[in-house]
Amino acid sequence: MVPLALLGVLAALLAGCGAGAGDKPAGTRLTVTQDFGARAAKRLDAPKVSGSETVMRLLQRNAKVTTRFGGGFVQSIDGVAGGRSGGRPFDWFYYVNGVEASEGAAATRLHPGDRVWWDRHDWGAAQRVPAVVGSFPEPFLHGIGGRRLPVRIECVDVEAPACRMVFERLAGLGVPAARGGLRTAQTEQTLRVLVGPWIQVRADRAFGPVEEGPGRSGVFARPSPDGRRIATLDARGRTARTLGPGTGLIAAAREGDAPPVWAVTGTDAAGVAAAAGQFTERALERRFALAVTGGRPVALPEAAAR
Repeated sequence: MVPLALLGVLAALLAGCGAGAGDKPAGTRLTVTQDFGARAAKRLDAPKVSGSETVMRLLQRNAKVTTRFGGGFVQSIDGVAGGRSGGRPFDWFYYVNGVEASEGAAATRLHPGDRVWWDRHDWGAAQRVPAVVGSFPEPFLHGIGGRRLPVRIECVDVEAPACRMVFERLAGLGVPAARGGLRTAQTEQTLRVLVGPWIQVRADRAFGPVEEGPGRSGVFARPSPDGRRIATLDARGRTARTLGPGTGLIAAAREGDAPPVWAVTGTDAAGVAAAAGQFTERALERRFALAVTGGRPVALPEAAAR
C-alpha cells in the first residue's frame, strides 16, 4: 500500500524532472533525516543547485537516490530504503518550508530560500502530516511556493508576555507580522500563529482534529477537551505520557490546501509561556511538533511509549 500523501507522485512522474535555464535558487537548505527528525543523516546549508531546479533534482545532485514508479517516487536515499520494518510501513516524505508535498518531487520547483526536508518514517499511525514546525523560521520568512504570505499572530490576550514574545521573535527574524485577537484575520491566504491556552485554541477549525489523534491531524499529541492535560504520543500513535499543568505545545496544522496554522499553546498560561520560550529555530529544528514540560522541550512524536 502507498500512503495517500504519496499518490500524487504517480501523476507527476518525470514531469519537470530536468533542470532548465534560469537563475539558481539561492539560500536553499537540504535536510535528510529518519524517524520524524530524530536521526539526522544530512544537512547541507549550501547544496549543489542548478537553474530552474526541482526538489527531485536537488536531492539527486546531493545524495545517492533510487526511485520507483517511473522515477517519480523516492525509494532510497544514500542506501536507506522505504518498505516495511518490524511489520511497520516506512517511506520517504518531503516538506518544503514545513509544508508536506502535494505533488511529486519531480514536479515541485525550488524557490530562493526554500528549506527542503526529507524524512523517512513510520506512516502507520498517520498517512499524512500536512505541516511541521521543524523548518522554522519557514514558512514565515519565504512563504509557500515562492510566494511570501502575510503573517498574523492571533492571541487570546494580546497583552500577554507570550503573545509579545512570539511577535518579537518573528520581528527579530525580519518577518513583519500583525497582531490581534483569535479568528480576526481578514484574508484566507495568511499564515496565522495562535497563541493561548488550548481550551481557546481548540475552537479553530485547523486544530479541531488534533484531539482525535495523528490519523486525523498529523500532530502526535492529544490534548484533553478541557485543555488541562496533553498526552504525548509515540510514532505508532500510542500515549507515551500524559502531562498536566504548565505543559506547552508548539504544532502546525493544515485544513485542506489552506496555508498551515501554527499554535503556541498549552494547558494554562504557564504552559503557553513555556511554549513561547521555545519558539526559536534552535528548539524547533527537525521537530514535527514540540511539547514543553518542566521547561524542557520534548520532540513529538516521542521515541517510544513509556
